[in-house]
Amino acid sequence: MAARKARDARRARLAPRVLALVVTAVFTVGASAYASAPAPAHEDSPAPRSPSPFTGLTARQGQVVAVKFDNARAARPHTGLDRADIVYVEKVEGGMSRLMGVYSSTVPPAVGPVRSARESDVELLRQFGRPVLAYSGVRTALQKKLRDAPLYARPQGRFPGAYFRQSGRPAPHDLFLRPQALLRSVPRTEPPADIGFRFGPAPTGGTPTRDRTVRYAAASHSFRWSPGQHRWLVSFDGAPARSTSGTRLGAPTIVIQYVTMRASRFKDFKGAVTPYIETVGSGRALVLRDGRRYPTRWSRPTAAAGTTFTRAGGAPMPFAPGQVWVVYADRG
Repeated sequence: MAARKARDARRARLAPRVLALVVTAVFTVGASAYASAPAPAHEDSPAPRSPSPFTGLTARQGQVVAVKFDNARAARPHTGLDRADIVYVEKVEGGMSRLMGVYSSTVPPAVGPVRSARESDVELLRQFGRPVLAYSGVRTALQKKLRDAPLYARPQGRFPGAYFRQSGRPAPHDLFLRPQALLRSVPRTEPPADIGFRFGPAPTGGTPTRDRTVRYAAASHSFRWSPGQHRWLVSFDGAPARSTSGTRLGAPTIVIQYVTMRASRFKDFKGAVTPYIETVGSGRALVLRDGRRYPTRWSRPTAAAGTTFTRAGGAPMPFAPGQVWVVYADRG
């Protein structure tokens, strides 16, 4: 009897230890199996950081979004333009200008004011793969061309939930966009394509340059070198260009690309002819960086190809890392 009581006492003392060992073993095996299993893929997982083909800076590269910006005097200051990877300056009817901001590294919560697209935007954007194009609308004759183009056309009329009117601004300069809302309509994210830009230290040579201006019939765009900020500060029509945040617009690299801007077959509602900007072909350009200007050549053999910029002898013309402005000027 005494012996049996002693055995039962030993079993009682051992039971918690055995249970603890079993529980530990179960969780250890489970944790090992969980740790060795690959993490499930998720469509919203952030893209890895890599050098941007648009700025040369390391960042997370997302879907390319191109936004058409109004640049009338009443449309300024702009929202979100300072966050674009690339800014294009385009001539439109009456010798005025519009802007196109291209985003991939950073997508601001809001951008604008947004205005209409043009026929030559389709040719310009072909080199970006399949970007999203955000705009307020186009003439009826252009709608099919945009629908058939290799891009995600996202006008305000078809995606009203992504656009909003900003109080305190006169129409039509009050239309703004929430890019993230627009991106939810895109079926899949495509990484940014190599469009021909190259980045690196400034080459030898170049001519010291304090400022440079590109004029259209009814608009001027000036770029003044700031040694302190190490970038070219932008002015529109003689006035400093700023973001609504108060930030002065400017970029380390300004490309003045001389192109043919011929009359297209379209007119605006006042009867003014819309220019067609030919971005396929070749010609001369000026690259402004580090307080100097460098004569270069640009070349884009096909619409699907990128645009390369080369110096005399054929060596690539490197841009300074950071935002790039490309200003289209009439071929002289």
